[in-house]
Amino acid sequence: MNNTAQPGNMAAGSPPWLNTGDNSWQITASTLVGLQSMPGLVILYASIVKKKWAVNSAFMVLYAFAAVLICWVLVGYRMAFGDQLVPLWGKGIPALTQSYLIDRANIPESGNTNNDGRVTLRIEPNIPMASLVYFQFTFAAITVILLAGSVLARMNIKAWMAFVPLWVIFAYTVGAYSVWGGGFLFQWGVIDYSGGYVIHLSSGIAGLTAAYWVGPRIKSDRERFPPNNVLLMLAGAGLLWMGWSGFNGGAPHSANVVASIAVLNTNVSAATSLLVWTILDVLYFGKPSVIGAIQGMMTGLACVTPGAGIVQTWAAMIMGILGGSIPWVSMMVLHKKLSFLQKADDTLGVFHTHAVAGMMGGLLTGLLAEPTLCDLYLPITGTRGAFYGKNGGVQFLKQLAGSAFIIGWNVVSTTIILLFIRLFMPLRMPDEELMIGDDAVHGEEAYALWGDGEKFDPRRHGTAGNNVEEGRASPYIHGARGVIIEL
Repeated sequence: MNNTAQPGNMAAGSPPWLNTGDNSWQITASTLVGLQSMPGLVILYASIVKKKWAVNSAFMVLYAFAAVLICWVLVGYRMAFGDQLVPLWGKGIPALTQSYLIDRANIPESGNTNNDGRVTLRIEPNIPMASLVYFQFTFAAITVILLAGSVLARMNIKAWMAFVPLWVIFAYTVGAYSVWGGGFLFQWGVIDYSGGYVIHLSSGIAGLTAAYWVGPRIKSDRERFPPNNVLLMLAGAGLLWMGWSGFNGGAPHSANVVASIAVLNTNVSAATSLLVWTILDVLYFGKPSVIGAIQGMMTGLACVTPGAGIVQTWAAMIMGILGGSIPWVSMMVLHKKLSFLQKADDTLGVFHTHAVAGMMGGLLTGLLAEPTLCDLYLPITGTRGAFYGKNGGVQFLKQLAGSAFIIGWNVVSTTIILLFIRLFMPLRMPDEELMIGDDAVHGEEAYALWGDGEKFDPRRHGTAGNNVEEGRASPYIHGARGVIIEL
């Protein structure tokens, strides 16, 4: 009797169409993008807010990451990349069976003709569907997490828990299908290399819209909102920056030369934008700001994303220069002058760092997209930016129209979703919870430290309210929900 273990059907596990190098890079890139959210934005959000909001901000990211994944495999992925239901939406059916997930990835999934008989564009990477499903999940998750930056420090956590799945299903999937998944903007030739429109413009516009409907923070938080840990904030920002190599490098679904160009351009633009933003801070405020440097980094990343793999590196540097200056002007100058921006309390300025930068990057791609690189990556041959002539100006108009659709859809869909949720629960926390923060909302606090207005007498130790020293009771007692009250 032969008891030697026999290997599985290795040939079936590595079909002829599978490129193991491409698949390895796709899984690696997916992990890098996932790390941008978990733990990157968990750390960044928890550190950039007041101490009393650290737990709440981190939990919003944690919850969204998990909730989006379940929605994604149940209906979301195939609404964004599946067979067409309507020109801006796919059929929402599960992506859970092994027969589906081990098959070759295709965008869109099937069908080579439209209803009128015209041949549709199709992308067929040499990776299994499971790799593509997970990679695109990390994009969907980070989009709603970026949106959260607009409503930190006041959105009712139960309303957020309802908002996340509804927004991913009814807002994000439409933009993703229209631009990436075989929808009408994809077929028309609108360029969004890796999410300048689908992710950054969407999150910035939806975030500003949500901030308006949720309402503002309390006055004390709006007037003074210092980060509680600058060094951890930098650690989160570092994970976000380094993870962007997977964000843009994974977009070709292949370990090819386009991925290499994209990774280089991504980092060049981020570095350039960070330096420009910092220089402007020094010139205008007299000193460099760490938060400003992080914002400049993010605008450079968001700006280059729509064209990261299809523009030359000198063009990526131009994107970095404009990414570090135009959003700076919109945040530091125009924000104070435009009434519609004043009406919405965008906590982290997501509108400026993502919507402004993402839209600008999409329009710049319409100008700077290099023909050779376009032919290496895009399904429509002959695509080029306006600066390269031969009807390149048409591409710029397509980019403008694509941005208009994404803006309009996100304003309308986000508004409808929030008004629907408001029928069942308030969107904003009550003021008594807003005064306290994490302890009132979660019964937990981030640090066992004193701050945010609590008072502590170092001459007395032990449990507040039970100390007796020198014949006197402690002048501090525990109030409701652990708040320290001075007698």
